[in-house]
Amino acid sequence: MASSILLVSWMVLGLVMATSTSQVEAARAFFVFGDSLVDNGNNNFLATTARADSPPYGIDTPSRRATGRFSNGKNIPDFISEALGSVPTLPYLSPELQGDRLLVGANFASAGIGILNDTGVQFINIIRMYKQLRYFEQYQARLTDLVGYDEAKRIVNNALVLITVGGNDFVNNYYLVPFSPRSRQFSLPDYVRYLISEYRKLLMRLYDLGARKVLVTGTGPMGCVPAELAMRSPSGQCAPELQRAAALYNPQLVDMINELNNQYGANIFIAANTQQQTTDFINDPAAYGFTTSKIACCGQGPYNGLGLCTVVSNLCPNRDEYAFWDPFHPSEKANGIIVNMILSGSTDYMKPMNLSSLLALDTKTKT
Repeated sequence: MASSILLVSWMVLGLVMATSTSQVEAARAFFVFGDSLVDNGNNNFLATTARADSPPYGIDTPSRRATGRFSNGKNIPDFISEALGSVPTLPYLSPELQGDRLLVGANFASAGIGILNDTGVQFINIIRMYKQLRYFEQYQARLTDLVGYDEAKRIVNNALVLITVGGNDFVNNYYLVPFSPRSRQFSLPDYVRYLISEYRKLLMRLYDLGARKVLVTGTGPMGCVPAELAMRSPSGQCAPELQRAAALYNPQLVDMINELNNQYGANIFIAANTQQQTTDFINDPAAYGFTTSKIACCGQGPYNGLGLCTVVSNLCPNRDEYAFWDPFHPSEKANGIIVNMILSGSTDYMKPMNLSSLLALDTKTKT
């Protein structure tokens, strides 16, 4: 079912204390990799059910039309682009990504994918991580044709990279069905260690391809999103097994990021302390301006957490009161708050520093 791709990982990006998005000083290129949380339309060009190109998605955009973002409006990359002083990146598969638009960067993300190639197999035609990285190589060749090798290398080295992947490896792989192949192959702790080792390879490949400022996210409160409450928790309490998976995974991701930064001798990668952030958010939505963090704005069934968000779904009149737009994804308001925390959050939330601090660094590494 297409909705089950829609990641729980929005809170991986961080909890929030304010509603405005900070502005960082210098515009730079921006590259996005990952899943449905950050896909801004690549899957529109693919024959897959993992799409958000029909109403009521996009209801709060200026055109009120669905764009391929899994949101009522802007998603997290859109708010980061604003903070960079830039226009939103185009999907890599968009025919509009030509000429000077290449200088802005590109979005390679594809709903339904995971760290592992066997995640999201039910969606068939999606852009898995190995192919997203291959497209990044193709992009660099196109950029080199436009501006020359030295300038292309400078643009990529100075760019911001966002990678959001991991949640689907649990909800659309390990826990997709009872006795899934991966759950028979690995105990949960061993599976988490395996995912971290594979994620490390992806990040090292990004470094090899020139990335020097990388915002890395992991999984969010997978047992607390409306879809999982509807399927696993009639009482409304977060599903414990998925929460255990997140509690195992996120600290190991932060440790791995620290190890890579030590290996490269610079703060190339930053990550969010998602467990602390999401606990605050789930427990006290009113502190962040929401009336609920359990019920999705668009959906049906308990918590509006069952099935797809479609024109026949329940639809709330005020999206800003809901932390979740659909059974898995944050509302536009939540996305903006999340990005503010990414930009300016303390080290209690962002490790080893927030995004504004990362972008202010004159990173010196071997190239």
